[in-house]
Amino acid sequence: MTRLVVGPFNRVEGDLEVTLDVDDGHVRSAQVNAPMFRGFEQILLGRDALDALVVVPRICGICSVSQSAAAAAALARAMGVTPPPDGWRVAQLIQATENLADHLTHFYTFFMPDFAREAYRGRAWFEAVHARFKATVGSAVRDALPARMAFMQAMGLLAGKWPHTLTLQPGGTAQALQASQRLRLVALLAEFRRWLEERLFGDVLEAVAALSDAAALRRWAAARLAPSGAAPADLPLFLQVADDLQLWQTGRATDRFLATDAHAGADGPLMRGGVWADGRVHPFDPSDVAEDLTHAWLAADDPVQPPSQGLTVPVVDKPGAYTWCKAPRWRGQVLETGALARQMVDGLPLLRDVVAQHGGSVAARVLARLVEVARVLPAMQRWALALVPGQPTYMPGELPARADAVGLVEAARGTLGHWVGWRDGRIAHYQIVAPTTWNFSPRDAAGTPGALEQALAGVPVRAGEATPLMVQHVVRSFDPCMVCTVH
Repeated sequence: MTRLVVGPFNRVEGDLEVTLDVDDGHVRSAQVNAPMFRGFEQILLGRDALDALVVVPRICGICSVSQSAAAAAALARAMGVTPPPDGWRVAQLIQATENLADHLTHFYTFFMPDFAREAYRGRAWFEAVHARFKATVGSAVRDALPARMAFMQAMGLLAGKWPHTLTLQPGGTAQALQASQRLRLVALLAEFRRWLEERLFGDVLEAVAALSDAAALRRWAAARLAPSGAAPADLPLFLQVADDLQLWQTGRATDRFLATDAHAGADGPLMRGGVWADGRVHPFDPSDVAEDLTHAWLAADDPVQPPSQGLTVPVVDKPGAYTWCKAPRWRGQVLETGALARQMVDGLPLLRDVVAQHGGSVAARVLARLVEVARVLPAMQRWALALVPGQPTYMPGELPARADAVGLVEAARGTLGHWVGWRDGRIAHYQIVAPTTWNFSPRDAAGTPGALEQALAGVPVRAGEATPLMVQHVVRSFDPCMVCTVH
């Protein structure tokens, strides 16, 4: 048995270190360390309740809108306010823009460049992947990043700026939409759809979203990899890589998934929430969540705390601790969250079939994010077309003198929750459970590893690898945001 410490990881938001016990060429166990403490929860205490809308977006420069939305959702619940229809639509468009841009960034700049490494030279797909995804010089740099940049102009129209917008409020949005802005938004979404259908998918979005099972996916991909004189679209190319490297069988965690209602409006959510466990969807109640601090450098009289009562008090020399990350559990169980969780809970047949065959895996997580792009963009186009310039987007409300509330949203990486308590208009309690807190949690008091720690068990490590490639693929399939993890 040898011990291998991998980290810091490049192309990861924040600091990450993974300790691996390796035996006979495979990972036997893993410990995941979030080594950077930040303390945003303490920064918020004692401040005016509305200050959260200014402070929490600064937790992260990638998913700042999601943090804003969670804070606004908690405030709205405490105030009892509901945004006007166009306020809801603008808020959903803002959140969806950030999530889809994040999916694109992950695929093109964080995940796929690893397959252009020299270690894979000789594979049938290597030359095509190298030409397309090689960091800084691949063709994807010249068209995927400009496509993302053009798409993100929607954020300027709707939110004023990104990151750290202040337009999301408990009663809707502060940005009044003009007719010219609506027209520009509709055009931007149509332009982005054309790029996705041509370069990412090689097919219309609705056809991708309608793929029924793994067999249909393979037939679809094979038809788009056939020699035609043109480079294949990017998703079919990735699927070729995934089949060859057995990424469908690699990186399986608990196969228990958490998602909350995504883009929920008067007609119900675009994707329903819940917990997928034991072959069915269970209702999700935030009161069923507790955080275990046994192996975190954090103090507590009771090592298992519900977020509504939790504290974030550093203890740098705590025996047995190895990370700043808490260990959230649902009814004592480890859950995975993210786009794969959203598709599983919502019941998308393709991902249900993929997971039934091989479990949650590297390939399943990446596929779920891309399929989500195909599902959400048409909804964004419907919301944009339904906007009526001049209609109100904000409903005022008053915060009661004493209130406790939970704000839940679906960020790109999964379920984000803000547990908040106010007294006399001041923040008396604030606890955040981020998606990567769920996925990269340490062991709990029972010694049960978190989702990534489980997913790394059994991963192959080739002789001489200081930073094993397959370990990197597993880690990046979760798309960690470590600054949110330790907020």
